[in-house]
Amino acid sequence: MTVIRWGIIGCGDVCEVKSGPGFQKARNSALTAVMRRNGELAADFARRHGVPRWYDDAQALIDDPEVDAVYVATPPSSHKEYTLRAAAAGKPVYVEKPMAPTYTDCVEMIEACRAATALPPGLGGRGGVPLWVGYYRRRLPKFVKIQELLASGVIGDVRSVAIRLRQPVSAQLHRPGTPMDLADTFDKLSTSLPWRVNPAIAGGGLFLDLASHMLDIVDLLVGPIRHVSGFATNQGGHYPAEDIVAGSFAFENGALGAGSWFFTAADRLDWTELEGPLGRIGYVCFDASPIQLTTAEGVQEIPVTQPAHVHQPLIQTIVDELNGQGRCPSTGESAARTTWMMDQMLAGWRGRE
Repeated sequence: MTVIRWGIIGCGDVCEVKSGPGFQKARNSALTAVMRRNGELAADFARRHGVPRWYDDAQALIDDPEVDAVYVATPPSSHKEYTLRAAAAGKPVYVEKPMAPTYTDCVEMIEACRAATALPPGLGGRGGVPLWVGYYRRRLPKFVKIQELLASGVIGDVRSVAIRLRQPVSAQLHRPGTPMDLADTFDKLSTSLPWRVNPAIAGGGLFLDLASHMLDIVDLLVGPIRHVSGFATNQGGHYPAEDIVAGSFAFENGALGAGSWFFTAADRLDWTELEGPLGRIGYVCFDASPIQLTTAEGVQEIPVTQPAHVHQPLIQTIVDELNGQGRCPSTGESAARTTWMMDQMLAGWRGRE
């Protein structure tokens, strides 16, 4: 088995615990180099995590002959750029979620990777440059268990899906007073607000950041969504991005679903239910709370565990695939479907005058 040597572009907060150590702890995997535009921060990350080399230039990392594969951990606005650069260098790419701000960007990334020539020869066992996306919940124990429950037929075929997420405006985003004129104040706020609510960097607001995980996992559990409609707006005026989204969707297999994402709420809720003719499965997406199984026999809570480094199980599937063992379940194609869904729900908001 070949040890896959990784380089990270954008070694920020997500790399500290969630992903970075996973590249070091996965079997047949090593973290060789990291990059950040601020060289001092890159050097600090490398020192603290025992990484041999650091860069302040992404192209230098991509061109490093000791880097076999590239993890792009920057905000969404630069995912396409770095994916295309890595593909041009023939290096497999693992990119953070959401895959890109728009479906059009995703398609361009997929096509560039398909057209590229992978180096070293044979890495991944197929033509083109492999492309994966960081929807790591696809391999977390909770969702593997839900897949097993669904496969067992305990609730029958899934016929209805309901997703609800609500949370208050965080202190760092809240700006009391009259809701701002979004267009007039965008330029003033874009440098002071967190990038996740700056559409120029994130492609939207917290909907893209959080709903992407929730929609991607139902794509895995229930199947691809083929029809989507929705509405989005900004009700609170705390930042330039949308802060409430509602959508409905139809799955390829005939199941129907609806979701709402509300980011100026009074309290918090994170709950998804999958319903079938024999019962339902409910779960919290963003922590390791037990799975709730409801059938004619009553309500059962099924405990689950969560790894210390949540990307690690998915990283392992990537490393294994590069060594010709199996396939990673989170591909450019599956991730592009999730971005397409969000595009449909945001279309009216993005196209407003």
